[in-house]
Amino acid sequence: MSLEPTEIMIIANRQSPEGVRLAHYYAQQRGIPQTHLLLVNLSTEETCGRDEYNQRIAVPVRDCLMAVKPPRRIRCIVLVYGIPLRVRSAKRDDAKTLGDLKARQQLLQKRIENQGEKDTPDYLTIAEELESIRSQLKVARDTVASVDSELALVKWADAPVGGWIKNPFYIGFRESPETVAREDVLMVSRLDGPTPASVRRMIDDTIATEKQGLVGSAYFDARWPIDSSAMQSGYKLYDRSIHEAAKQIQKHRNLPVHLDQSPALFQPGQCPDAALYCGWYSLANYVDAFKWQKGAIGYHIASSECTTLKKKNSQVWCKRMIEEGVCATVGPVAEPYVQAFPMPEVFFGFLSEGILSLAECYMVSLPFLSWKMVLIGDPLYHPFLALSSN
Repeated sequence: MSLEPTEIMIIANRQSPEGVRLAHYYAQQRGIPQTHLLLVNLSTEETCGRDEYNQRIAVPVRDCLMAVKPPRRIRCIVLVYGIPLRVRSAKRDDAKTLGDLKARQQLLQKRIENQGEKDTPDYLTIAEELESIRSQLKVARDTVASVDSELALVKWADAPVGGWIKNPFYIGFRESPETVAREDVLMVSRLDGPTPASVRRMIDDTIATEKQGLVGSAYFDARWPIDSSAMQSGYKLYDRSIHEAAKQIQKHRNLPVHLDQSPALFQPGQCPDAALYCGWYSLANYVDAFKWQKGAIGYHIASSECTTLKKKNSQVWCKRMIEEGVCATVGPVAEPYVQAFPMPEVFFGFLSEGILSLAECYMVSLPFLSWKMVLIGDPLYHPFLALSSN
């Protein structure tokens, strides 16, 4: 069943009067009970420490989840302008996880040193696993996560702090054992932007678009022609997924679809009526190629695109896309590695079907939690609701 207003909790910061006003406005516009509004008291800086997150966000949220009446299950949290973007820990090491990874790394290193010939199947298998272990160690030692992604697991009070955790709702992990029970996972979205006015505009545009349906063109900016080989790097995998996302829109929606498969990005003036977008790779350097339609949704696959929403001259994509008119976007607060981005074909595929809400499309396409990603937009948004009912 699609997400309902009564299943949402809104969180605003008492230290941000603009954010509190926006929280009340959003609740009124969407029919969310005022009893589902939680006001916390913390810094308005974009980064908070682990202790501040635990004591001033996580603990009050858990208490509020227990107190919400009537006792209908809360499935989604909405963070409003004034809540920090990221949480930084002095240390994110999980001793057992790191110990296991280091022991496996040492064992593999010895085995590969004892291999007489390189390029044999055994050597290549060991080398591949060793590279994977090294990547996992980098993840486990990482010190930054998005507040949003941490809150997705707020019901799991003893969740490990180090590294990412597989999202049990991601359809790519359907055959894998679940690390965390689905009932302990919440959807999290954020109504945030460079200014309070930009956030109110997003709310208003979302509701207006639902009444008439999202119209315009879909733009997908791949870097290469589609690669049909079985073995693909993470970059090739996501590039292929951009191709597949374009096919999903063509299948489900009567929108013009523009797919570019050359290394160059869309250039200024090339995307005049953009309703949907996915592409890469221009690191923290927005390319003003788009005239965004009311209600537009899109994201850029690059490592720094939600590191700030407030710095005045920043050109990161999430901030600039909001300033230019989008209603919903996705980005990381720090280096996520490409495999942590929502899979484009899944996100846009479900979005184009018109059944799931924005937050649900994001959740089923997002590989990892307790990590870097942020969804900006109204979680209830159904861009094709009016068109699907006709």
